[in-house]
Amino acid sequence: MSATLGPVLQVEDLWTSFRTFEGRVRSVNGVSLSLRRGETLALVGESACGKSVTALSIMGLISSPGQIEKGRVLLEGHDLRTMSETELQSLRGVRIAMIFQNATAALDPMFTIGEQMVETYRFHAHASSTEATTRAVSLLGHVQVSRPADVMKQYPHEISIGTAQRVMIAMALLCNPSVLIADEPTTNLDSISQSEMLALLDDIRRETGLSVILITHDFGVVARVADQVAVMYAGKIVEQASLGDILKAPRHPYTAALMASVPRSGSRGSRLFQISGQPPDAVRLPAGCAFAPRCPRVMDVCSGEPPIRHFQSDRYIRCFLEEGVQ
Repeated sequence: MSATLGPVLQVEDLWTSFRTFEGRVRSVNGVSLSLRRGETLALVGESACGKSVTALSIMGLISSPGQIEKGRVLLEGHDLRTMSETELQSLRGVRIAMIFQNATAALDPMFTIGEQMVETYRFHAHASSTEATTRAVSLLGHVQVSRPADVMKQYPHEISIGTAQRVMIAMALLCNPSVLIADEPTTNLDSISQSEMLALLDDIRRETGLSVILITHDFGVVARVADQVAVMYAGKIVEQASLGDILKAPRHPYTAALMASVPRSGSRGSRLFQISGQPPDAVRLPAGCAFAPRCPRVMDVCSGEPPIRHFQSDRYIRCFLEEGVQ
């Protein structure tokens, strides 16, 4: 899980919100991330913390009533936020691609797998139908889809969830992108299929030098494939560090709580740790630290905005605590 130096993707002070009848939902609040070449960055947190909206914002796929308020998204030095929709369409699937959480729903039910893959490749690569078909069948085989030529003739409802997820991976890799965003790629899969999917993604990354942002709520998944970890809560990154540093000594109380909630071997039958309380209302975010109402180490000072504390060049926490959290 090593990476060569130099960021392929940089996200700087990204803010995204949605207008609702109850008020403005602030989903992404000043997120900054850096993804190096050949690296897997896990973006982890509970549901509705802003992970998927961050991914969609990076891809430029936020539509009304959503709005990217400000921020920069630099892909290989080019700011995607300054590009037109036409320019973005030419990049999506070519330089940056995304696997959506519900693979079956992401596929068009009106067209066969082959039709969707062939048209995608022809559009981006300006290839012939024969070339596109050969490429599609080859990639389906590469991602371990059984009988790829037969799957090409099937419709999305005719294949399993696991096969649909592999098809989405193959479609994302058609044009050899530099960055792949995988949004909860193991959702709805059994434990064996989850392990196979994670191993497949990691093998592809190693083979191709692909850079991956892996979105998940599961620290067990993070521990298996991540190089870097960014922990998200209420639209903000509250801790970012290498996987080794996070596993050895999580510094933010929320990170420690997420890790404590992961089932341990030999703990069968025992009660799992559960974070007390509920995430905050994104329309009415509390002043100061959003995690304070649930934090076991809350202090009076937490009513103010937590500072960002840097410990190394690639490690920081957004917290008043200075000591590691065990």
